[in-house]
Amino acid sequence: MTLEKAYELLEVQVYIGQGYNRNAARLILAEVQRDLGQTAIDQLITDLNMTEVFGFATGQEFKAL
Repeated sequence: MTLEKAYELLEVQVYIGQGYNRNAARLILAEVQRDLGQTAIDQLITDLNMTEVFGFATGQEFKAL
């Protein structure tokens, strides 16, 4: 997944901001971590204000189950 595609998908999840969207955002971030690394995740969390919306923190690891 590209960073641009992840940003686009996560924008929708943040806009709606519900519990199920939090889970979807976690899965997207897990894929980003696998493909692009922690720096990309931290950038997305910061740019999309996911700390406030979902409680995600920079440096947090995401793994798909």
